[in-house]
Amino acid sequence: MNPTIVAVTERIAKRSHNLRQAYLQRLDAAAQEGPKRGQISCGNLAHTVAACSHSQKNQILDLTRLNMAIVTAYNDMLSAHQPYQYYPDELKKVLTDLGHSAQVAGGVAAMCDGVTQGQDGMELSLFSRDNIAQSTAIALSHQTFDGTLLLGICDKIAPGQLMGALSFSHLPTMFVPAGPMTTGISNEEKVTVRQRYAAGQTDKHALQEMECQAYHSPGTCTFYGTANTNQLVFEAMGLMLPGSAFVHPDSPLRHELTAFSARQMVKISRSGDYRPIGRVVDEKSLVNGLVALLASGGSTNHTIHMVALARAAGLILTWDDIAELSAAVPLMARIYPNGPADVNQFHAAGGVPLLLKTLNEQQMLHTDVLTCYGTLADYFKVPTLINDQLVWQDVPKSSNPEIIASASEPFSSHGGLALLAGNLGRGVMKISAVKPIHRKICAPARVFDSQNAVEAAYKRDEFQQDCVIVVRYNGPSANGMPELHKLMPILANLMKQGLQVALITDGRLSGASGKVPSVLHITPEAKRGGPLSQLKDGDIIAIDAESGSMMCHSDLTNRPITGPQQWQQQGCGRELFTAFRHCVTSAEQGATILFNPEF
Repeated sequence: MNPTIVAVTERIAKRSHNLRQAYLQRLDAAAQEGPKRGQISCGNLAHTVAACSHSQKNQILDLTRLNMAIVTAYNDMLSAHQPYQYYPDELKKVLTDLGHSAQVAGGVAAMCDGVTQGQDGMELSLFSRDNIAQSTAIALSHQTFDGTLLLGICDKIAPGQLMGALSFSHLPTMFVPAGPMTTGISNEEKVTVRQRYAAGQTDKHALQEMECQAYHSPGTCTFYGTANTNQLVFEAMGLMLPGSAFVHPDSPLRHELTAFSARQMVKISRSGDYRPIGRVVDEKSLVNGLVALLASGGSTNHTIHMVALARAAGLILTWDDIAELSAAVPLMARIYPNGPADVNQFHAAGGVPLLLKTLNEQQMLHTDVLTCYGTLADYFKVPTLINDQLVWQDVPKSSNPEIIASASEPFSSHGGLALLAGNLGRGVMKISAVKPIHRKICAPARVFDSQNAVEAAYKRDEFQQDCVIVVRYNGPSANGMPELHKLMPILANLMKQGLQVALITDGRLSGASGKVPSVLHITPEAKRGGPLSQLKDGDIIAIDAESGSMMCHSDLTNRPITGPQQWQQQGCGRELFTAFRHCVTSAEQGATILFNPEF
């Protein structure tokens, strides 16, 4: 096996030893107690079954049968989660036919970054992950369940559900995905219209028409952002059925995969081939997920999410681990924004099973891991229907080597993310979509405290020379670390004009950060006195993604901190998250309130 993969995995295990052992002791203690449903009072059980049909009531009260929890992120305004409307009924029917039962234990909030981009609501986005983790734990706290089916896909939702489920480490748990929408207009056309609108070359009607052609039906968005990165990474970790991430919501295969998920939960329950979620998620499966993340050029958000969910499983993951893996893991997939293909085209080319099979051929994966179905070798196969029966077959070679590379000809010798460090702090860059010529820049800083200020300066035609645009005071404790997607069309236009530009920020950009060199998640953040708070216009900043360097040539010693004196944290529910802003850890520690070592 690749020595770097082994070394990083061993380092995580050693660093996490005490924390992980305590976590596993809780798991074992809960498992030895047996089903909690048999230990609660008659009144508790009566409340549990009060709303059930007569047959379901008898099934739940019969302790020889299983009762599964469904935690759903369904709502009907978000395309990715709208298909979940009828999943509970489908899952319940399968389990009932097997003599078992399921109940919707609870729902979790599912907000869409695509709706809140540039709006006040975006300041709640990252915090929603921990809120979802708490909501999942509350749903499972009734302790009348033998396993958990998670219905969630998008940006903060699936990681939050997993973090909450990991608190109930003894319960077998699976994600039940719903799949992407069909392909609309091309990504190239989408980007072109957005850049033209930012430059004032087309009107809002044309922009709206284009956007509605891009996002047009139920299912996840088709670009490789955080939502689809969740699906790919969690499939690689063995948290859902093999090859299930990117099957279309309305296909017969999707419906059969959903039904099979319920049947599989029975098989991995305590009375069968017991596979608790706390054992499925360990240091080896975590590294497998990271390898898949890096090999696919996935979302920068996962440098935050993977740290947080690792901690939920008693594991300590660092950015240095991710950076070391990225230097060893080759880039094996080109999916927009690091290539022209969308996830539907990626899936058609072989999808996650082919990517994992190829990585295994390069000895990049731990194969001795516990998965929710079969073994990791089963995740190198694709599901299909033969005579209406679900079977898994060997994945063929890539139908499009421009989307999924062969083991001998990777697109790059290193993965999609880079860690940069220097006298401005530490940050991450998604380099898989950035051309080598743009990975180094040395230019004067233009310093802003919001993306709206950058937009205003652009409209005033202020950017006439090479520059490093600094957007500070957008970290977790400042305003919840929003995504700054208003900047992308603007900076892309400046690059199109021939300027060398880059972005440095303590905010986020997620999986949609493309050709613009962007150093994100800088820690320490400006709100907590990080060096970004001392910068001023004209400071010379040098960025070198190849060497991992980010330096300001000015002497910042004793320079005063500048920035906002007052903070607008009222309205749109922001006042309800004051405690989050005070207690949240840094981006490098997972930007979480749940595992702050100070509390």
